[in-house]
Amino acid sequence: MKIAEVIQLLEQTAPPSYQESYDNAGLLTGNAGWDCTGIICSLDATEDVILEAKSKGCNLVVSHHPIIFGGLKKITGKNYVEKTVITAIKNDIAIYAIHTNLDNVINGVNDKMADKLGLINKEILAPKSNQLMKLFTFVPTEHAAKVRTAIFESGGGNIGNYSECSFNAEGTGTFKAGDGTDPFVGKVGIQHHEREVKIETIFPAYLQHKIVSAMIKAHPYEEVAYDVVALANEFQQVGSGLVGELPEWVEESTFLAQIKTAFGLSVIRHTPLLAKKIKKVALCGGAGSFLTARAIASGADIYITADVKYHEFFDADGRLVIADIGHWESEQFTIDLLFDILKAKFPTFAVLKTEVKTNPVNYYK
Repeated sequence: MKIAEVIQLLEQTAPPSYQESYDNAGLLTGNAGWDCTGIICSLDATEDVILEAKSKGCNLVVSHHPIIFGGLKKITGKNYVEKTVITAIKNDIAIYAIHTNLDNVINGVNDKMADKLGLINKEILAPKSNQLMKLFTFVPTEHAAKVRTAIFESGGGNIGNYSECSFNAEGTGTFKAGDGTDPFVGKVGIQHHEREVKIETIFPAYLQHKIVSAMIKAHPYEEVAYDVVALANEFQQVGSGLVGELPEWVEESTFLAQIKTAFGLSVIRHTPLLAKKIKKVALCGGAGSFLTARAIASGADIYITADVKYHEFFDADGRLVIADIGHWESEQFTIDLLFDILKAKFPTFAVLKTEVKTNPVNYYK
């Protein structure tokens, strides 16, 4: 199996276009054309993880955090980033990072956190806009079903939990075939009138080439008339954070204890408790203080995240509880998520979870 096949699966799960502008997800070292000898799933791609991969005969590390964030002007081994890159290159080990794009899909990092807490009725906390497009095309009536099917099978027509969504309006199309053409209907040099169906359907922007190509292939006309329009709609399946509900109301202190157990915590930093029960829970793996206002607006009783600064705790303003559980702690189950994704597709291949605990933060007890 080629590394490219692993990358294809990961990018189907969390398209690179969903990553934030500051991010650096993707293949960071190595070559997609290499044969893959085994995969190590990790949260961080540190030098110890690279050496672990080498010792276990794996030449691909799939990590959540990119080891390279900014540009590297020199690679001399003066810091942990450069040391890791040098070790990976010297040992022909590829590093693939799947970061904020995995954060931003509805079944990604935050969903894994939510499952650990038993949340139901889950939704994206801050859906992204400008991620959707609409396709319009015009098809002879008797061929409309074939073209619609091609669009749907390529990933178009999905709205929430509904699939094969489209709007269809019948009308009359006109055209006159010029010299050198081979029209499917009509005759060269004569204006032709044809009963057609106008098909409208929505799709994620990253699928544009695939969907348009499939539509054109299924379409009977020599020259296909179509329009692709960018939409400003929020895409409810893609965005930052997640909000869900507990099956039952829970006392604040009881729920904090449940969080400690679920994430194996020794401590939780939190704002003052509000003497009310908790039902609605907002969360964001990693540094998520930028979503506090969205968590409040969602009506959440508690917001679970990490890396909250002192003054940012004041943003709770008595309207919810902010619980900072730690960056590594909040995202630790991403390793399991990556393992499950890869193992489901490649059940007989060597897919391993790192045994290196990369968390740089320790607590004195």
